[in-house]
Amino acid sequence: MSAPSERLDGRTGATWPQPVRLSVILRTHGAPATRTAPLLARLRADLDERAASWPGGGAWELLVVGPDAPADTPTDATTPRSDAPGIQPDDSRVRAVPTLRAAVQASTGRRILLTDAAHAATGLHGLDDLQSGLDLAPDTTAVISGRHRAPLPRALGIPGPPGFRADTLAFALFDGARARAAFAASTLHGPAIDAEVLRWCRARGWRTEERPVRRPAGERPVRERHPGERHLGLRFREFFRLNAGGLAVAAFFVALAFLLFHRLWLDLDGAYLRDALQDQNQWEWFVGVTTDNITHLRNPLFTTAQGMPDGVNLMANATMLGLTVPLIPVTLVFGATVTFVLVLTLGMAASGWTWYWLIRRRLVRTRWAAAAGGALAAFAPPMISHANGHPNFVVLFMIPLIIDRALRLCDAAHDGRAVVRDGVLLGLFAAYQIFIGEEPLLITALGLVVFALAYLVVDRERVRTAWRPLGRGVLIALAVCLPLVIFPLYWQFSGPQSYHSVLHGDNAGNSPRALIEYAGRSLFGDPQTAGKLSLNTTEQNAFYGWPLLAFGALVCVWMWRSKLVRALAITGVVAAVLSLGPIVPVPHTDLTLPGPWRWVTKLPLFESVIEGRVAMVCAPVLGILVALALDRIATAPAREHRTLGVLAVAAVLLPVLPLPLAVRERAPVPAFITSGAWKDYVGDGESLVAVPLPDPGMADALHWQVEADFGFKLAGGYYNGPWGPERTGIYGAPPRHLSNLLRDVRYGAEPPTIGPEWRAQARRDLSYWKAGAVVVPEQDRSAELVRTLTELLGAPPAKVRDAWVWRVGRS
Repeated sequence: MSAPSERLDGRTGATWPQPVRLSVILRTHGAPATRTAPLLARLRADLDERAASWPGGGAWELLVVGPDAPADTPTDATTPRSDAPGIQPDDSRVRAVPTLRAAVQASTGRRILLTDAAHAATGLHGLDDLQSGLDLAPDTTAVISGRHRAPLPRALGIPGPPGFRADTLAFALFDGARARAAFAASTLHGPAIDAEVLRWCRARGWRTEERPVRRPAGERPVRERHPGERHLGLRFREFFRLNAGGLAVAAFFVALAFLLFHRLWLDLDGAYLRDALQDQNQWEWFVGVTTDNITHLRNPLFTTAQGMPDGVNLMANATMLGLTVPLIPVTLVFGATVTFVLVLTLGMAASGWTWYWLIRRRLVRTRWAAAAGGALAAFAPPMISHANGHPNFVVLFMIPLIIDRALRLCDAAHDGRAVVRDGVLLGLFAAYQIFIGEEPLLITALGLVVFALAYLVVDRERVRTAWRPLGRGVLIALAVCLPLVIFPLYWQFSGPQSYHSVLHGDNAGNSPRALIEYAGRSLFGDPQTAGKLSLNTTEQNAFYGWPLLAFGALVCVWMWRSKLVRALAITGVVAAVLSLGPIVPVPHTDLTLPGPWRWVTKLPLFESVIEGRVAMVCAPVLGILVALALDRIATAPAREHRTLGVLAVAAVLLPVLPLPLAVRERAPVPAFITSGAWKDYVGDGESLVAVPLPDPGMADALHWQVEADFGFKLAGGYYNGPWGPERTGIYGAPPRHLSNLLRDVRYGAEPPTIGPEWRAQARRDLSYWKAGAVVVPEQDRSAELVRTLTELLGAPPAKVRDAWVWRVGRS
């Protein structure tokens, strides 16, 4: 017999339904009917007893979530059933619903209690504790019991809700209206939906609280068990079911990155990125020297393998220790080239995925809209240009994670524990990014400062509430980060071969025209035009194309009421203007205008930044705008409008689609090196002088050294190091007279008349380099080089395999 669900009017005799005061949603997790039936009877009795004492009356309802729904019931069906095992057909207050989301949507209670069979087995003893939490703070959305643990979500790699020790909503009381809104916005299934709902509430500033509940004497602490814990295979199946969409997006980014580098993957031994200049040689050398230093227990921050006798400050170069060190096993087994291509491929894919994750988590509901935004952020034209040999500027997967953690701090105004946790993680993330790429982190910090100032303009109240937890979190992050990086940074700025700034020339900023043209490796790009408007093929730092920029402007006008869009618009414009440099040329004229970068370059650290790279901030800005537009288009009521909108976005993205990177045949390593013949000419502590000496224009000798397992040291080199008494940073070793002479002869200059002065200078330079042997491999103008060196050294060379060799050391 069911308890009364109607109220009688004593004056008129009329009846009307009592309002539902409490909806109880019970998750059975596959419990058999023999266990469910007595549990439901106990809960009905408990609820009837409670309802009798409620001031003002009120009804209750019990919705049972479990596998008893018919197999053909849609995943989110909201039609309750009363014919499931254990449910009495004559009690309309107890119904079966197939999923948790459906049960919440079908509920009508002013408050909703979520529980499960394990917690409800001893009755609803903790309900009073949760009720008091909501009663004392009317603005609270949910109160969650702190007595339970559910390891499955974390075992599946599903992050728990921020600020909570508990992982699931196994025993939680919600405000009914807000619970229905939160679950309606959810997209996950199974245990992951709990964390998703709590995160959704927190992102909207809805207060949630975790509080302990009292247990009856003798009751054991509850540990929720999910069927998926029983077998490892079920865990993996549940993981893939919960994350199928995200995994599909990850697979898309991996495929896109592989397509970009597939020509290199297909010929790892013989292919070289055509537009990499000497950067592929340099970065493979960084991989190799890190591996050599670590495996021989040497200082990973310094080497004399090139730049003899001064050496190289590796912390002051883009060695990316955060990746090259963990990948040492790959390098030892497969070689430096495989590590180089692997870092580029997986790094760009991971960057795309983390941008997708950030955009979907915070900005849009449509997965494919977030994927499109992430793709543009990670595979924009500037990133494709840097992919030719600058892994530190394309492996940016930590940047969205850092941004997300900063935004969490802004949301943590009323949660001190969250500030500490997020501050610690922000510090760890920043420290790791320093060991991947410092300049991208510095440019990111600049972009975030601009964004914060822009948000101050458009929403002062939001900034007013966010700056305190953000400031506290940043201080905590610094306290965590600095001890981890203080010594490496000291070594970088004050250690051997440190420098104070890097000379980039007067044309390191972008031409205004470069912002609207296409890059050399874009589908509609013209390599010659892009080459004229950039430093080189690896520094095409803008080139978004006018259609994409125009579309971004239209989106800003369309969504101008959004404070986020206004802040993004300001950030993008400021970054583009700063990227023009201290002196801005007016296209098609001889006029120049002063640029705002002249103020930024005076700040510490920014004197070494190539200002054109600041335009890379526009890539995630445009990616977010595209994602917002697609998400809005996806909700358009008319199918024709959705189709036209998607086609419009495709039309502006098509011109900047990246083409696979071009490759050329790699210069072979001389047999003099591969055969080990060099060992007879270069002793311990001596260097090998390759002719011409390696420098930013010709660094094949670095590849020789990698192939020889760093058995010899090199004079000259391609790295960043100091020059002159001011220790100004330059690319390559400080030039000497002999290195300049040999370079000039190699590239077409007639050799000078060799007299005693030149011979004495050659001996001084070889002594400075601690040279053991001078080697001229077969190359263009090798005859002129051999003749010049014969006159300088006063002796003919020995022809050893495919090289001319002079023994000049003590060995």
